[in-house]
Amino acid sequence: MYNRAVIDLNEALSQKLETLPKVPGVYLMHNAKGRIIYVGKAINLANRVRSYFHASAQEHPKTRRLVGEIRDIEWIITDSEVDALILEANLIKKHRPRYNVRLKDDKHYPYLKVSNEDFPRVLITRRMQRDGGRYFGPYTSTSALRETLDLLRRMFPYRTCDRDITGKDRRACLYHDLKLCTAPCIGAVDKAQYNVVIEQLIRFMGGESEGVMEDMRREIQEAATSLQFERAAQLRDRFQALEHVMEHQRIITTAATNQDVIAIASDNGNACLEVFFVRNGKLLGREHFVMEGGGDDTEEEIVTAFLQQFYTDAAMVPPEILLPSRIAEAAVLEKWLRTRRGDVVYLTVPREGPGLELLNLASINATETLRLLKAQWAMDKHRSEKALSELQEGLALDRTPVRMECYDISTTQGVEVVGSMVVFEHGVAKKSHYRRFKIRTVVGQDDFASMREVLMRRFDRWRRISEGELRGTRGSQAWAKLPDLLIVDGGKGQLGMAVEVLEHFGLQDQVPVVGLAKRYEEIFKPDRRIPIRFEPSAPAILLLRRIRDEAHRFAITYHRQRRRKAGLASQIDEIPGIGPVRRKALLKHLGSLHNIQSATEEQLAEVAGISEVLAGNIHDHFEMLRLVKEQEQQKADSGG
Repeated sequence: MYNRAVIDLNEALSQKLETLPKVPGVYLMHNAKGRIIYVGKAINLANRVRSYFHASAQEHPKTRRLVGEIRDIEWIITDSEVDALILEANLIKKHRPRYNVRLKDDKHYPYLKVSNEDFPRVLITRRMQRDGGRYFGPYTSTSALRETLDLLRRMFPYRTCDRDITGKDRRACLYHDLKLCTAPCIGAVDKAQYNVVIEQLIRFMGGESEGVMEDMRREIQEAATSLQFERAAQLRDRFQALEHVMEHQRIITTAATNQDVIAIASDNGNACLEVFFVRNGKLLGREHFVMEGGGDDTEEEIVTAFLQQFYTDAAMVPPEILLPSRIAEAAVLEKWLRTRRGDVVYLTVPREGPGLELLNLASINATETLRLLKAQWAMDKHRSEKALSELQEGLALDRTPVRMECYDISTTQGVEVVGSMVVFEHGVAKKSHYRRFKIRTVVGQDDFASMREVLMRRFDRWRRISEGELRGTRGSQAWAKLPDLLIVDGGKGQLGMAVEVLEHFGLQDQVPVVGLAKRYEEIFKPDRRIPIRFEPSAPAILLLRRIRDEAHRFAITYHRQRRRKAGLASQIDEIPGIGPVRRKALLKHLGSLHNIQSATEEQLAEVAGISEVLAGNIHDHFEMLRLVKEQEQQKADSGG
């Protein structure tokens, strides 16, 4: 019925096409394995979905390939086309279907967040939540965002610690000495004074730099008049830093205009979108975003998909968005953007004036960015190919190690022992295949036995899948493939344990294995007495080191998560001089682990059996943990 000459529809699919409702909604197309390969929206589901199976639609190569894979279709009815658009964007983000144009790595873009607290913190996060905080972004470069944070902190000193601010702490942290925090923890500023600085930061990020500078001039004058010369000097330094930043802000128009300017550059299936952010008539910044899956799509389709996906998570929607050309879905997108902004939003194609000039500039930047990205991609591919070729030759492997798995163990004195499995394919991390293990059978710190348990569990999963015992389980792809090279973090001991496991499963002739020792970057093989060494700058060893470091990072992150869940009890036991008796006395006097962590030295010294020296050690211990936790959180939020 629906052009069966083009595709042989199965009976169930034919029946579904017959029963499609003529209402707005979202449709999801599945392949033979049940995976979602395309998500779309429609005002009329019946007409839109059936159109894929008409002869005219098969003239488009992408549609022809898509239809050839469809084995099932499901749909979700919505109240309106705007609701369908919102649902479509969320489903694309969740399932990342192969045939949809989508933002590359869109789950990982960082934001700058000002937390919703009495004394707000400013930090990097990768999740925008409805928690009352103020968000700016998303950004594409974490390193550039960190530089922005460093700059903001010099102009608007803010706290990053997670202390419970009472103003009664005895000592401030190092950031106060560096003039990077106003130290509300010791009462150096009160809530009102601190929040003035935070409000200035928010206004500056929103483009109100002149107003912020005027406020600072007034504060400097007031401080000087009241003979607060140290405060006046601090304000002067902040003012000069702000002045330096403003010198680099390009003034686009004298009008207080808020716009996003979007340009596109595409070439051979690659597409790069450049976004200029204009706030109060100034170009505050720009970001580029790469779209994937759009090889056969028009620039109009790519821009439409970008608008839909980018503004789903954008911290701010401006009243006007400048586009390089008109798009068919402008009306419904404007309706949806209005729901996001809470006010009218216009999608405009400028024909003259500053808007067109800015769009042309964005287009030039998009073209140059895409050129540089393509050069970088080509270089990375060449390096990966060279590294894999070196590994095959240097390790005398029968085949190129396309898939490599690396394993590591992380623990602290036998507490919360965990293992990690990271996977690289073609020299690139395949994070969807990463796995982590909580050690179950090993008591205390025994890295060899822990490594054995991890590898036994990994290859037992492979055995059960290959024998048909496990079918269609979540994440089974990661277990079903055997590595072309197995890497264990360690020397001969860990390597021997890995060989033993491979022999247990009869894989010693199928899976090559090496041990990578940290100290001298030596590579141990089961059939060699002397370790293999590459030149320190050789692509092969740099790739192995990157894989090993990633396994270590993944393992230690999980280990720290486990320890945090275990509470502070183990942290207290780590402090020299604290045994069961003093720990019990601390808990009895202060009431809880949290109170011990946040107590001052004076409060700790009031506990029976705790001297002033020991109280200082306890306080310093938890202060160090706070700083470490802060750094870990920043790295986790930024994906570092």
